[in-house]
Amino acid sequence: MKVVYLGDVVGRSGRDAVLKNMPLIKSEHKPDAVVVNAENAAHGFGITPGICRDFFAAGVDAVVTGNHVWNQREIIPFLEDCKKIVRPLNFPEGTAGRGFCEVELANGKKLLVAQVMGRVFMDALDCPAKAIDKLLQTYRLNANVSAILVDIHAEATAEKIAFGYYLDGRVSVVAGTHTHVPTADAKILPHGTAYITDVGMCGDYNSVLGFEVDEPIRRLCRKYPSERLIPAKGDGTVYGIVVSIDDSTGLATSIEQIVYK
Repeated sequence: MKVVYLGDVVGRSGRDAVLKNMPLIKSEHKPDAVVVNAENAAHGFGITPGICRDFFAAGVDAVVTGNHVWNQREIIPFLEDCKKIVRPLNFPEGTAGRGFCEVELANGKKLLVAQVMGRVFMDALDCPAKAIDKLLQTYRLNANVSAILVDIHAEATAEKIAFGYYLDGRVSVVAGTHTHVPTADAKILPHGTAYITDVGMCGDYNSVLGFEVDEPIRRLCRKYPSERLIPAKGDGTVYGIVVSIDDSTGLATSIEQIVYK
């Protein structure tokens, strides 16, 4: 099995870059599934049902979100109705939406996509380790799913790395998101799980994390916000990973960083 995962989509430039490059990504890598983190897709904050539908129409199989999932209020009923969009698993019980989804592939195999949010410098949520442990009591590699991709949406690199080793051998992929800066540590962990600390973003890299530079500079100098952050409008670059997974074990055999402009 081959899975493509694309990092945080920021604003229109990120959306346009993903949609423009999706045919090329599919033709070059021939993935069995494409998953996209799109929590910043709607003007930099959140995602709308319409944006989700555009991604699905382009061939995206599942969308994950993050801490900005609630910014566009219209997404809340969509989280309940659509089975292909995921919010962090470790929100309290009863929160709208789901922390995981099943992607049924053309060959009948199933990919489980799940997301947890970190707690270092982030919102005070339930324990991500306990949340994923509970989920993995139901879903196991080569039992009822063929592969498992887990997104850890977190600020601290050490928290993401520890989480990767915590799940090593139990899932196919652990991919970090949220910081919008692609890291150079894509690797296979000792027990067969593909790992990267941050996939990177899909957006205009001539920016501050996908946003125009003026307001971040003002905040740097004044230590308080004065205006709303505005997504950068230049051409977007797509950052992601492609992971090959052994059908007999559900563990990864390779992970490669991909870039499209």
